[in-house]
Amino acid sequence: MRLDGHQHFWEYDPKRQDWITPEMNRIRRNFLPADLYPHLQDAKMAGCIAVQAEESLRETDFLLDLADQHEWIVGVVGWADLKSDSLDEVLDTYSDQPKLVGFREVLQSKDPRYMLQEAFIRGIRKLGDRGYPYDILIFPNHLEASLELVKKCPDQHFVIDHLAKPFIKSGEWKDWKKTMAPLSERELVHCKLSGMITEADWKSWTPEQLIPYMEIALELFGPDRLMYGSDWPVCLLAGEYERFWQVIEEFTDSLSASEKARIMGETAGEFYKI
Repeated sequence: MRLDGHQHFWEYDPKRQDWITPEMNRIRRNFLPADLYPHLQDAKMAGCIAVQAEESLRETDFLLDLADQHEWIVGVVGWADLKSDSLDEVLDTYSDQPKLVGFREVLQSKDPRYMLQEAFIRGIRKLGDRGYPYDILIFPNHLEASLELVKKCPDQHFVIDHLAKPFIKSGEWKDWKKTMAPLSERELVHCKLSGMITEADWKSWTPEQLIPYMEIALELFGPDRLMYGSDWPVCLLAGEYERFWQVIEEFTDSLSASEKARIMGETAGEFYKI
């Protein structure tokens, strides 16, 4: 099964999507299933994983409602306040939602030590007890704290979104690789080949600039722990869906058929229990 392991939907509201700045005018509008489906068809994707972009239970419910309406939205990575004393009750309300396959928070906007709070770690463990994996959305300066988090939750499945957003625009990769490597040694930690073009120069990036980062991710995690994600519609800031998908397609063409199949969908399907 070929899957887009990371994309978003929203009904644009400048207050709820306050992270979309004026320079991001291209994505200051609604993006809904009808907008994405033709791209999935062109890329021969059987479905997608819809990931939260807003920190609210309203967002989780919104994505689950879309998934109920469209069978090809095969999973939802939602949001919940992991530090809340009522987390168990909140998770109970979603226990009958088979398409809720994981959770995420916008950790990149917070101090790295945020994820090491006792209440947050307790929340991660509660997710694990219920079989939910966790998407880690971070910048490179969060990697060391992320390793501490992973060590404190050794039985939890994690996936690092967007390769932890390395500094592709400047071409830096040595420090990023050095701090990614210890995380990759934890066998329950996965990584998404996603979000790269928006970390490059939006107007002038080339596929060749992305190759070193993809090669390092493949070296560190292997195809069994790598998954493709478009990061649509955020990717539109730097390129069309087809352009980034083609970069991943061509990169994986150099692998065996089984390795390519893992990255282009099977890893995500296994990770999210699709």
